[in-house]
Amino acid sequence: MSLSQQIKQQVVQRMPGLLKLPVNLVPFAMQRPVLEMALNRLLAEAVEEGDLDFLESRWAAIHVRDLEKRWFITNHAGHLQVASSALRHDVCFSGDLNDFVLLMGRQQDPDTLFFQRRLVIEGDTQLGLEIKNLLDNIDYDDMPKLVSQLLSVASEWVMNAQEPETSFTPEKAKA
Repeated sequence: MSLSQQIKQQVVQRMPGLLKLPVNLVPFAMQRPVLEMALNRLLAEAVEEGDLDFLESRWAAIHVRDLEKRWFITNHAGHLQVASSALRHDVCFSGDLNDFVLLMGRQQDPDTLFFQRRLVIEGDTQLGLEIKNLLDNIDYDDMPKLVSQLLSVASEWVMNAQEPETSFTPEKAKA
């Protein structure tokens, strides 16, 4: 393994630990407008076409386990809203930061992560499937170019840094 690959692998492995403190220290009042703007921009067409009506008055939780952070998302009057807590949530998607990076960077699809038990969906399975299908159909080209490029690079790093043991090869089966 080259020095460059080793450095990338170390960055990928340490990133959740490095981000955990700042993510948890940044007040939600500062996180909320950024998250809502990003979600509403990314999903503007889906909201406009009514593809997110199923989330009206329902809550989806996103739990990034290794950051020990949860965000709650709902659709209220055609606008996606993010909360730091909710009295209840209808469905929860749980995973580690790097798995969400792979998902958003289109290096892995939700089904693969789900069947590998790296993405856990709990609660209302019908709602979870609707959200999963929405994720599959997001046009990531609508993201600002810088964000798209960062996600692309980050997801490639994560994909390349994954331990070889996570993939199956016939040689490993013989061992």
